[in-house]
Amino acid sequence: MTETLTHFIAGRRVEAKAAGQSLNPSDLADVVAEVPAGGAAEVDAAVDAARRAFPDWAEGGPERRSDVLDKTGDLILQRRQALGELLSREEGKTLAEGIGEVTRAGRIFKFFAGEALRMHGQHLDSTRPHVEVDTIREPVGVFGLITPWNFPIAIPAWKSAPALAFGNTVVMKAAGPTPATAHALAGIIHEAGAPDGVFNLIIGPGRVGAAIAEHVGIDGVSFTGSQGVGAQVAAAAVAHQKRVQLEMGGKNPLVVLDDADFDRAVMCALDGAFFGTGQRCTASSRIIVTAGIYDRFVEALAARAAGLRVGHALDPASQMGPVVSESQLEQDLGAVAMAVGEGGRLVGEGGRRLTLDKEGYYMSPAVIADTTPEMRINREEVFGPVASVIKVADYEEALAIANGLDFGLSAGICTQSLKHAHDFRRRARAGMVMINLPTAGVDYHVPFGGSRGSSYGPKEQGFAAVEFFTQTKVAYTWA
Repeated sequence: MTETLTHFIAGRRVEAKAAGQSLNPSDLADVVAEVPAGGAAEVDAAVDAARRAFPDWAEGGPERRSDVLDKTGDLILQRRQALGELLSREEGKTLAEGIGEVTRAGRIFKFFAGEALRMHGQHLDSTRPHVEVDTIREPVGVFGLITPWNFPIAIPAWKSAPALAFGNTVVMKAAGPTPATAHALAGIIHEAGAPDGVFNLIIGPGRVGAAIAEHVGIDGVSFTGSQGVGAQVAAAAVAHQKRVQLEMGGKNPLVVLDDADFDRAVMCALDGAFFGTGQRCTASSRIIVTAGIYDRFVEALAARAAGLRVGHALDPASQMGPVVSESQLEQDLGAVAMAVGEGGRLVGEGGRRLTLDKEGYYMSPAVIADTTPEMRINREEVFGPVASVIKVADYEEALAIANGLDFGLSAGICTQSLKHAHDFRRRARAGMVMINLPTAGVDYHVPFGGSRGSSYGPKEQGFAAVEFFTQTKVAYTWA
């Protein structure tokens, strides 16, 4: 079944001529949706609608906003099976992963339904007699949200839910490869009772994101994507004094020490590197292993990776789905070839394009051993089912290599040493640290974000979201 997508502007579905198609990466004969190509005119209309809707939404009271978000979460959870199937059909992650992501999105909306009622300030005594001081959190205005394709409902949820909960209005750009999932979310938000203009969705190419970042009617921009595009978004936003929040990926290290629970360490590496087809910004793409278990670990990880069943995303037996697009597949295969050309050793038969019953963007998971920190495979984000392994002498060398890049999103260690676990938690230069866990996998009620080149601006998700989506006013009263 092929859907014809529309924009959502001022509470209406705005039809436009189809300019492209969203294809099922598991079956290229399956057209998921006919897709319009919005541009500056649609962004102008959406921003105008959001600005007109802002005063009533901001001043209408937190219970009203809470009710809309809570109902949005309920509707998502009630429809998680159908939405999960759509997501997996369009993005390519397995059905279990798709349903899991939809469930997460529903819970995010319900969490922020509660946060809408918990926004608070402080009451303080002034240093001056008979003067009282209050700090008050207020909504900012219109937020532009530029979302990625790899989590096509969870990331739109964790950006839009706090923006709406705290009284802001939204103009969102859907990710190019996954517009149907974003379109479904927009429909649910409106069905849940969001007033006209409070949530607007534009579908289109990269120029839509540029128009959002540059628009004088946008008060803040939240972006998830690559470092290069993030730098462009930031420059455009700061030029107009907008708030800006960037999440720009990672090259996440997983350190495995000789004393690790071996089977658990292999599981952490396998999950972190290959589930979600490796298309996660928190994926374990650099696995740093001490010499005492290196050979055994590489052999075990490669065997487990080779045993993963790669197949159609909607096949319940599939453990890894396809890559999202032809260009992404070419990038992933090119990274494997580059690593081997630099001297890396491809273990087993991984890292190849697969031909299955349906034509799709299938690739076998690749384990590349005997790499060095200087190789490009260990310095550039691949964003696919490719894991490189580095041998080190000891913990200190492992930590130095883990901290050796400008990326700093997530970092993990597998060890039974309390000393090394605590030291790593303190000294790892990353926004999130995992102890005996995969580097990928986070909770929705706590902050998400990295350091250095991975992130810029306040953290996303959980209780930290209030920092970006509200502004603080200080009120002095003489009594």
